[in-house]
Amino acid sequence: MPQQTRNHRLEEARRVAAAVGTGVLLGLAFGHMAWFIVGTVAVYLVWVVSELLKLHRWLNDPAHATAPVEPPDSFGLWGEIFDGIYRLQKREQAARAELQSIIDRARDSVVALRDGVVIVQGDGTLEWWNPAAERLLGLHWPVDAGQPIANLVRDPRFKQWFEAGDYSQLLEMPSPLRDDLFVQVQVTVFGNGDHLLVARDITRMHQLEQMRRDFVANVSHELKTPLTVVKGYVETLANNKDALPPRFGRALTQMAQQAERMDRLINDLLLLSRLESTQPDSAQASVAIGALLENIRNDVRTAARDKDHTITLRVQDDVRLLGNDMELQSAFSNIIVNAAKYTGQNGEIDIHWWVDDKGAHLAISDNGIGIEPQHLPRLTERFYRTDKGRSVAEGGTGLGLAIVKHVLKRHDASLEIHSEPGKGSTFTCHFPPQRIARR
Repeated sequence: MPQQTRNHRLEEARRVAAAVGTGVLLGLAFGHMAWFIVGTVAVYLVWVVSELLKLHRWLNDPAHATAPVEPPDSFGLWGEIFDGIYRLQKREQAARAELQSIIDRARDSVVALRDGVVIVQGDGTLEWWNPAAERLLGLHWPVDAGQPIANLVRDPRFKQWFEAGDYSQLLEMPSPLRDDLFVQVQVTVFGNGDHLLVARDITRMHQLEQMRRDFVANVSHELKTPLTVVKGYVETLANNKDALPPRFGRALTQMAQQAERMDRLINDLLLLSRLESTQPDSAQASVAIGALLENIRNDVRTAARDKDHTITLRVQDDVRLLGNDMELQSAFSNIIVNAAKYTGQNGEIDIHWWVDDKGAHLAISDNGIGIEPQHLPRLTERFYRTDKGRSVAEGGTGLGLAIVKHVLKRHDASLEIHSEPGKGSTFTCHFPPQRIARR
């Protein structure tokens, strides 16, 4: 306890004792001691009440709304109370001013951002946004405040993505204002379910990506014709190799193999370019997954008959999938062919198609060489290889899993990969319930 506070309390105690003592002395001198004691104590209480009223008037002074008001004059313990409250008010004012400065600086920095920043309440209504959000998303202050964001950003992909609540993946879409303006949207949940939405202009990146896709598609298409001519002459020479010197036999075999590999690479590039540059078909067919997987299994078993694999197929026959049968066949075939390639002699491959309350699932498991953990996040990148020498020897193009990723994306599905070196791998495709079509 501070010494000054202790002194004020002792002084106040002495003041009370003096009042009571005065009443006692007057009572001894004039008689009626009780009345004199009550009178002196009453005078003291009147003074205390007057100080309380003074405190009440001071605390309720309207001027406190802008700045602390100087305390009224007093002495003793009451003077310390007034001074203590005044000091607390000054400290609170300083803290409030510092906090307001931080808030103003943070808001000014957000307002200055080129990225759109939007605060969305837990119920999906707009609370605040910066000027960049008006330019990128078409919001208007204050007309749109309190409106549901899904009513203002009308892209169906945004509505589905925002309401799903899974913001681990960023959303890319055209701006509601202009079709040639593309934005990337990410959401962070904070507080009591509120959302911080950030929209970034990626028009330039989108244009560069489109140029890359067009370039790959055009080059692949242009290479198709000369490659067909080369393959035709190689086949012609191979059919008449008896008329050629023996030393040309090996060269023709290698030319045919490399021409075939280049043809597969060009076909995969064209397919990948089409998957990236076109929208999924609005009219979805009901695909019989059981029959499709049976055909793929037979093809793979024939192509890899020298390895004598055991390929098991387990299918729920009544489960069909809404989608594009050619794209699904390409995706599933790529996974199963990879399983056969990287599984040794007499290996086991299990193909399992089933449905549950979370959707439909296809799992392809093998007991092959497996994949090192550091490679798993990059497996679906174009031309990414875990073992370049082995991949080239196996005749792969390096585009198979990239095609799988894009086909699954077009079917609202995801790919899950589990692998352990030396024990094998499991590739699982997860399709949402809305993609299931029963007979």
